[in-house]
Amino acid sequence: MGYLVVMEDPGMGSGGQERSDPGMGSGGQERSDPGMGSGGQERELGAMASRKLRHIDACLHGPVQYETVTTGFERYRLPYNALTQTNLSTVDLSTGFLGAPLRAPVLIGAMTGGAELSRTINRNLAEAAQKLGIGMMLGSQRIMLDDEVAAASFDVRDLAPDVLLVGNIGLAQLSESAIPKIAAAMDRIGADALAVHTNPLQEAMQANGDTDFSGSLDRLRRLAGALPYPILVKEVGHGIGAAAAERLRDLPIAAVDVAGAGGTSWARVEQLVRYGEVRYPAVAEWGVPTAQALTEVRATLPGMPLVASGGIRTGVDAATALALGADVVALARPLLAPAIESPAAALDALHGFIEELRVCLHGCGADDLPALKRLDLTRLG
Repeated sequence: MGYLVVMEDPGMGSGGQERSDPGMGSGGQERSDPGMGSGGQERELGAMASRKLRHIDACLHGPVQYETVTTGFERYRLPYNALTQTNLSTVDLSTGFLGAPLRAPVLIGAMTGGAELSRTINRNLAEAAQKLGIGMMLGSQRIMLDDEVAAASFDVRDLAPDVLLVGNIGLAQLSESAIPKIAAAMDRIGADALAVHTNPLQEAMQANGDTDFSGSLDRLRRLAGALPYPILVKEVGHGIGAAAAERLRDLPIAAVDVAGAGGTSWARVEQLVRYGEVRYPAVAEWGVPTAQALTEVRATLPGMPLVASGGIRTGVDAATALALGADVVALARPLLAPAIESPAAALDALHGFIEELRVCLHGCGADDLPALKRLDLTRLG
């Protein structure tokens, strides 16, 4: 069975001729990637857009969730206070992130770009973000570097003039020659900050993935020095743990998105798109669970602004993540179907999530986010 339409493949954007997968390609013939293989750059760019649609389809209809690994949030319990002295209607969720004010500590996670459906998704989400006063990460802009037509799928500023808008490029795709193009892509969309995603496991599972990460930290340092934007480093759902955080310690970055395991497994998504099945289930279940990633990065980089993402599904998840040390949370896949449906559906999904978070603060006796962060969570087991 093949999977066609998205979640963002933060690294979903490698092009070029399909190549064999030494080491991972045994055990049956590899599925072809329509549009790949010949015809030069135009065919290559068409293949990127096609792959993005297949990522969307897999995330809508395929078994892309981790099956044995959880986020780890279930190991913590928020302290419920039956004698809360707060007023639900005045609980204050406002905060700031990357120099921008937010009415709630929520970002729309990176999803997609480069196809017409991607444009619909991004614009519907942007409209909701503007109304709610929250931030938005865009999907990988790799395709924008070579395709001006694809840039339209990232155009959301007209609908979201006040939103914290975060661009997105892959660590594996950074090069000296790409820096001017990245700067132009950021200017084109009116971004406020740039997310650089690192996704070695996903790229290893992708049919034509970029698997050479050697020297990538040096390239990241040069990029951060060359661009006038705050840089956020993120994973895509397999987690940033203590070892990775240590390597970020001396880099000129503004924030980290731990993007932990427990939500969507991109090693699973790529296998579904590539083979029509999860051929390597152990790899698909690999990663640093979100709660562990969050606590490890907070301990390693105590002053670093942190985003918690990876399996954030409810306001309770969000409140737990914030109490564990996150500054904001991000969610993506739960918003995919609503974003395809309409701006109103996307708004409704996000509004419900934010209001559940507000109820959690009220039930804990916290009237704002600093009060939530002062609470002691109960560790179960």
